[in-house]
Amino acid sequence: MTKKEILYYKTYEHPTSKEWVVFIHGAGGSSSIWYKQIREFKEDFNLLLIDLRGHGKSANSIKNLWNDKYTFPNVTKDIIEVLDHLNIPPAHIMGVSLGTILARQLAEMEPERVKSMIMAGAITRLNFTSRILVFLGNTFKSVLPYMWLYSLFAFIIMPRGHHAESRNLFIREAKRLCQKEFIRWFKLTKDINPLLKYFKEKDLSIPTLYIMGEEDVMFLASVRNIVKDQKKSFLKVIEACGHVVNVEQPEVFNKLSLDWLKNQNNSLQNSLEHTQ
Repeated sequence: MTKKEILYYKTYEHPTSKEWVVFIHGAGGSSSIWYKQIREFKEDFNLLLIDLRGHGKSANSIKNLWNDKYTFPNVTKDIIEVLDHLNIPPAHIMGVSLGTILARQLAEMEPERVKSMIMAGAITRLNFTSRILVFLGNTFKSVLPYMWLYSLFAFIIMPRGHHAESRNLFIREAKRLCQKEFIRWFKLTKDINPLLKYFKEKDLSIPTLYIMGEEDVMFLASVRNIVKDQKKSFLKVIEACGHVVNVEQPEVFNKLSLDWLKNQNNSLQNSLEHTQ
């Protein structure tokens, strides 16, 4: 029996810390989107960065020939296989853009693995504009070159001049996808709103920090609504920032995230001391 291929991953192991942060990128990106986080985060935590199926260095794997249907649970199972392979203990999960949906799906499927979540540029609902984009994309995905569609989406989601670095990073990474792989991922969009409606109605009570840009006009309003309803969810909004907050304003993002993670660890330690 041949050994099963798993996603490409990279780890940074801390000499003393037992705490892990798992980074999940969005559709069309790769783990390289976290390059402005690695140096600071590895000072206090063990890091695991994953390239999703068909993305980054996972695109070169023979497992790029997935036979199972592309669904959010199946794509999340790929991540769980890496966690199992490395024997990662319960961890802090960080997602960006579509990766936030996978982070939430992971918490849904195996909540015991998730200590807390950080959702950067979170997608919690598709608004009218994004639903129109998805409709147009699904209508023309087999006709138009996928990079036309992807570039259009990138410009609509990240339209301003100071969003250019994030936009160009996503477009550059998306060029590594083939048309067939893009279509497989794009078909997932039809599942987003029903899944997110279910997530909104079910509060897992896992501490969750949403970090959004004030210029993220597609997704910020829906995040504000979800934070009102879920008692362990919190929102930080970064001024003069768009969708990909960790790339556009890494200093602010890193401070917010690291303060949150250290606070989670302190809270857990205090609760353990009180129960002893």
